[in-house]
Amino acid sequence: MDELLDLLSEIRPDVDFQNEEALIDDEILESDDIASIVSEINDQFNIDIDVNDVLPENFNTVEAMWDYIQKLQNE
Repeated sequence: MDELLDLLSEIRPDVDFQNEEALIDDEILESDDIASIVSEINDQFNIDIDVNDVLPENFNTVEAMWDYIQKLQNE
């Protein structure tokens, strides 16, 4: 998960990803941030995130993102 935290911190160094629990719901991440995050995750973790899966339940917390990445890697 450290790799994911590093990636997120590079995109938005002003956000406390370890403690934030509503990145999407509280509009902390804007659409440009989300697009950058999805692109970087796809590249770094060698997965393909479907646009239909860019939902709060998959991206509201770093833990949700990590679980989603793990799920895709295991498919």
